[in-house]
Amino acid sequence: MPVPHIRHATLDDEDALGLLDRTHWSTLHSVGPRPQPPYEPFFDERFGPRDHLVAELEGELVGYIRLGYPTPLASNSHVRQIQGLVVAEKARGAGVGRALLRAVREEARRQGARRLTLRVLGHNAPARGLYEAEGFVVEGVLPEEFLLDGEYVDDIFMGCRL
Repeated sequence: MPVPHIRHATLDDEDALGLLDRTHWSTLHSVGPRPQPPYEPFFDERFGPRDHLVAELEGELVGYIRLGYPTPLASNSHVRQIQGLVVAEKARGAGVGRALLRAVREEARRQGARRLTLRVLGHNAPARGLYEAEGFVVEGVLPEEFLLDGEYVDDIFMGCRL
């Protein structure tokens, strides 16, 4: 099986990332409504290419991870937060998610962060298992925080030291 190539996103990745996001939208990991045309640009004033690492398998973009600040406060600037992770269905099980997580940890360290956090929906067992396997621990639970497809879903806060 080929090894995923991880790199920083570029402006040229915008269409592929937008398509990946729309194609793999699911209430398993998204609390917002399903994207509808006309689609918003993938990159915006808040998140640009500099905030994304992308994964390629055999030259095809198959995943991304978004790294941001959890708040705009200076007192919180030592923390980074994963604010999106998507892996194409056909690339799941090939180590893409794991490679993206490891690369984003290194990027957060490079930026001087001391902690890395994320939020994951309670019913997303595959993602939770991956995060736990990569050293993230549950630091908090917001019970029944979201109503998705008629079901109440917990919001799980996870973190790790860098």
